[in-house]
Amino acid sequence: MNTTFIRRLPQVVGLTLVWVALWGVLSPKIVLGGVLVAVAVVLMFPLPLLDRLPVRPWPFLRLVGFLLVDMVLSGIVVAHQTLSYGPRARSGIIAVPMVTRSGRVATMVAGGLALTPRSFVLQIDRRRGVWYVYALGMTSAADVEKVREQVLTLQRRVIAAFGHPDEVARSRAERPAHPLSEKTEGPS
Repeated sequence: MNTTFIRRLPQVVGLTLVWVALWGVLSPKIVLGGVLVAVAVVLMFPLPLLDRLPVRPWPFLRLVGFLLVDMVLSGIVVAHQTLSYGPRARSGIIAVPMVTRSGRVATMVAGGLALTPRSFVLQIDRRRGVWYVYALGMTSAADVEKVREQVLTLQRRVIAAFGHPDEVARSRAERPAHPLSEKTEGPS
């Protein structure tokens, strides 16, 4: 059997499930129609075949725990800033080095940062290897470094859970250089 077909089989199954869900009825005719449409779509509009995403259960659980704790703590920071300072709450844009240039990891990290109410990604400069992260509650250089370290930890946890083995080894071995080392932005 053709290995390309086998590698595209999850796409066909996924599209068939979407087809059945859209019809809202599970019947042999709907499933057969879904398979035919899915095969036609996969043949006419082939998606690039990506390497399988490795999933490591223990690092994945550590990532989920980290995100849950970060969501709670970020919620507390946002509540404190909003109730204490209102519209005068301090915030800043922080440059954080990228641990890896992987688009898959960048997508997951940006999603993880979007889950927390305190911070989100404004821009990813892949050419320079820098994340620009907006964060609330920036009153000192220590706050800036704390957020920078949290984003670096999130990147490392995503890489540990889902990264390529080479990325995992690199993320453990080296500490990324400070972005914009000649010019660091402080709180605004």
